[in-house]
Amino acid sequence: QVQLVDSGGGLVQAGGSLRLSCAASGRTFRNYAMGWFRQAPGKEREFVATISGTGAYTYYADSVKGRLIVSRDNAKNTVYLQMNSLKPEDTAVYYCAASGNNMSPHRLRFESEYHYWGQGTQVTVSS
Repeated sequence: QVQLVDSGGGLVQAGGSLRLSCAASGRTFRNYAMGWFRQAPGKEREFVATISGTGAYTYYADSVKGRLIVSRDNAKNTVYLQMNSLKPEDTAVYYCAASGNNMSPHRLRFESEYHYWGQGTQVTVSS
């Protein structure tokens, strides 16, 4: 069982930066690949980024590649999403998720591959 708590959201101007955090409970955090998803108002939840259990492999949605960076600190049971050069279209509720599936990162872009979810944190980017 893994419990996830998202934090770090807020209001930022376009071009600014934010860092989201996701703290996980449990002693087996390194066994889980972690993902970030987001849901904008009136839209379906979409994949943002994923990182393997060791942190060696990452995969990003094309819309965020080069601006958002996923990382993790297994000693702190925490995964991060560094968000740079933010755009108004990045406005959404951001969710972290944990997957116990051992597969290539690009296959972890689907919600169905994740077993545990955080409560979400709101990111609002003003123009």
